[in-house]
Amino acid sequence: MIREDLKKLLKSFKEEDYYKNVDLHIHSDLSDGKMSVQDIIGYAEKYNMHYISITDHNSLGAYYSSAENNNKIIEGVEFDCIHKGIFIHILGYGIDINNDEIKLLLAKNKSGSKNKIIRLLYLRDAKKVIEIIKKSGGVPVLAHPACYWAINLDKYIKSLIDTGLEGLEVYYPYKRLRGIFKFHKRKTVLKIAEKYNLIKTGGSDTHSKNYDNFSLTKLSI
Repeated sequence: MIREDLKKLLKSFKEEDYYKNVDLHIHSDLSDGKMSVQDIIGYAEKYNMHYISITDHNSLGAYYSSAENNNKIIEGVEFDCIHKGIFIHILGYGIDINNDEIKLLLAKNKSGSKNKIIRLLYLRDAKKVIEIIKKSGGVPVLAHPACYWAINLDKYIKSLIDTGLEGLEVYYPYKRLRGIFKFHKRKTVLKIAEKYNLIKTGGSDTHSKNYDNFSLTKLSI
């Protein structure tokens, strides 16, 4: 998909879509999730999802297999990054999975995608990641922004915008996943997204075996 067309598509999704038929944050067993790629595709069919994205950590393995060329799937990845001393996750949507620079950012082995300790040892520079995502035709989005220990979240996100960030994950199940590490309110994230006219995305961030109990349609955020 052409990058501008992808941006238009992402901008077209509303909050209610993320509770009904769009989930742009799913992990498979090729990363630290528990569902196979085929399981995820099966659940997408079961729920009549319009769009999903498998966003494995530092891995595009799902897209070199059965997820490739599925018109319900937006290519995605979640990179472990560092920016101004803070560990963050950058989601890349619609990237060219065969882009050589993107491949250089990927984990060298399964541990770099599955093992949290190994992942922390190889954090990528957020500015570089954002630049490469865009050069590869993708859209860079900051995952679960309320989780980051930035005293001034607005100022912190603005510094990422200055490097090319284009979106924020606004619709996210903090209560179920990252409640302990939630330092800011979701409404703060929404206000920042609207202030800077950023693309607003959302997803379940499921790592579960059973998507039935983990989709945003069944979660309170």
